[in-house]
Amino acid sequence: MTIAEVFLAEFGPEMASTRKMLERVPDETLDFKPHEKSMSMGRLAGHVAEMAGWGTVTVQLDELDIRPPGGPTPEVYVARNRDATLEHFDRMVAEAKEAIAGTSDEAMHQPWTLLMGGNVIFSMPRITTLKTMVLNHIIHHRAQLSVYLRLNDVPIPGMYGPSADEM
Repeated sequence: MTIAEVFLAEFGPEMASTRKMLERVPDETLDFKPHEKSMSMGRLAGHVAEMAGWGTVTVQLDELDIRPPGGPTPEVYVARNRDATLEHFDRMVAEAKEAIAGTSDEAMHQPWTLLMGGNVIFSMPRITTLKTMVLNHIIHHRAQLSVYLRLNDVPIPGMYGPSADEM
């Protein structure tokens, strides 16, 4: 198996679980924030939905500056309603899968760099970026989203077996 095939074998099921979590976000809770320093539910759901697209960026570019000097800051996605968020997520996942599938093992070992204002935040092999800053990062925020949902009495879907709400 290629590196891309191994990665996608894990990415696919995790994105299916992530979609189940996004399906539970009620439109009326999008302004909810558990703490003043927290993202709103709409921004967190939007962040989860947009992050699969980082897989595409990771394999198509060698670096990304999230606040380029003298340039525009990339727009963030904020969920406005469940249907649009799911459509955005599905598109990001499909694009990422296609881009990753076409990436050679050699390219997976090449460095990928994240910058902010021209300063290096990190530089690591592309596959490590996909695993940590894309997949694990999505899982991390998906878990946060489950807490937001629980605080709003929304039943949580199971990720690796049935949840307490499904028992």
